[in-house]
Amino acid sequence: MIEHLIVTTLVENTAGGKGLLGEHGLSFLIEARKGEETWRILFDTGQGFVLGHNVKQLGIALHPLDAIVLSHGHYDHTGGLPEVLQECPEADLFVHPSGLEEKYSPRGDIGAPIRDREELRSRVGNLVWTTTPTELYPGICVTGTIPRGHELEDTGGNFWRDKTHQQIDTLPDDQALFINTPQGIVVILGCAHAGTINTLDYIKSLTTVQRFHAVLGGMHLLRATRERIEATAKALEEYEVRLIAPNHCTGMNAIAHFWQRFPDRVVECKVGSRLEFGDRR
Repeated sequence: MIEHLIVTTLVENTAGGKGLLGEHGLSFLIEARKGEETWRILFDTGQGFVLGHNVKQLGIALHPLDAIVLSHGHYDHTGGLPEVLQECPEADLFVHPSGLEEKYSPRGDIGAPIRDREELRSRVGNLVWTTTPTELYPGICVTGTIPRGHELEDTGGNFWRDKTHQQIDTLPDDQALFINTPQGIVVILGCAHAGTINTLDYIKSLTTVQRFHAVLGGMHLLRATRERIEATAKALEEYEVRLIAPNHCTGMNAIAHFWQRFPDRVVECKVGSRLEFGDRR
């Protein structure tokens, strides 16, 4: 179990605080302590335009990083990777193999900036493939591919694996982090292309927990139907989630719905937000 956890939002669509910048993207700095051990993990890297700026404005040093985790291979979560690898070449990289494949949407190429496996291998401490649940450190795990079971949940958009839009990208690379803290499991989402409900259901099956302490990150409900938004809210309620911090691709309609339904549980998660869990000693 992680005794103390701090999650700082470095990149997000909105920014709060003097001199901070927002962009369509996501990046969290995760600082975890267990006994005498401490780990610094970067979860996603944003597009790459504001990460370095925001880190300096917040007075945070990226280096050293123990690990980098990519939630999936889209540009708004991987664009800052070259910059991060240049500054922190010793960090281990946890990524699903499909995260390095070609990715397209109606806007064109939306894939990662580095797709060559050998190049990545030469630029990181260790390259770890996360097709299945993988433990980074004791108490910190990444889901790997998330089974899709809920009838209302889909990838949340038109995504393909080729320029001519012939091969649908089901985004098997979509994954989430889950961290065991004294208050309960903290779930960190990138975009939840696999679906927030599917993600929580899968983590439940892996851990046998019946409730989650916190869920934060993107839920990809920007264009979701009211029925799907309500189903997501119902799942958060049934899992007794005490802290809900939606951002990025969750969308204003869904965020407003959560604020109205859970006024004492929802918190802001914009650039500069800092969430702390566990023993603060």
